Amino acid sequence: MSLLSFQNVDAFYGRAQVLRGVSFEIGAGDRVAVLGRNGVGKTTIVNTFLGIASLGAGEIRLAGKPAGRIRTYTAARAGISVVPQGRRIIGALSVKENLVLGSAVERRGAWTLDKVFDLFPILRERQDTPGTALSGGQQQMLAIGRALMANPALLVLDEPSEGLAPVIIDELAEVFVRLAREGTSLLLIEQHISLVRRVAQTYHLMSKGAVIESGRLAELSDEQLKRHVAV
Repeated sequence: MSLLSFQNVDAFYGRAQVLRGVSFEIGAGDRVAVLGRNGVGKTTIVNTFLGIASLGAGEIRLAGKPAGRIRTYTAARAGISVVPQGRRIIGALSVKENLVLGSAVERRGAWTLDKVFDLFPILRERQDTPGTALSGGQQQMLAIGRALMANPALLVLDEPSEGLAPVIIDELAEVFVRLAREGTSLLLIEQHISLVRRVAQTYHLMSKGAVIESGRLAELSDEQLKRHVAV
């Protein structure tokens, strides 16, 4: 089953076109990386199905159905959760309250507060702490936990390693692989080569707002991969 599909999508911020004829599809069980240098439109893919960027042409399908008029909650209701770049933790809410916010779409599934706390025990310990009082790594765990509370079929991770220590990145890689093994599809937008290698199986390479190459990561050498993700 297709969880997210772009078909010849053009996307804009105001009059500025960012995506140009982008096409790809993510199905159940897929682990996909979107690669490319900074500024090529990777995050705009996310912003388009969230309704932040404007769809100018083409079609977006969520859970196999045309998205129609996209609102910020449309993707979540279709089973797609996003861990955004920069985490966007709400500082006025506690860790527990940030997590509960993730369940607002009321999708049924296995993810509960207790299951998130089992995945990230530090969040249980600090559940009454303001979300922004956590360390960077703990905030990323909170952002992931909040996304899981929506019980997604597809988890989208936008630059999850940004600003984190290598030991934390390794911990997150193990979490992502575990989620994939348990049946959650993954879309990874990332420049950390080791994380991409450990988590993703296929890739789409972007340049100037377009997908210019797709394939299996195993067929790329480390040198090729470095060229694709170089800043």
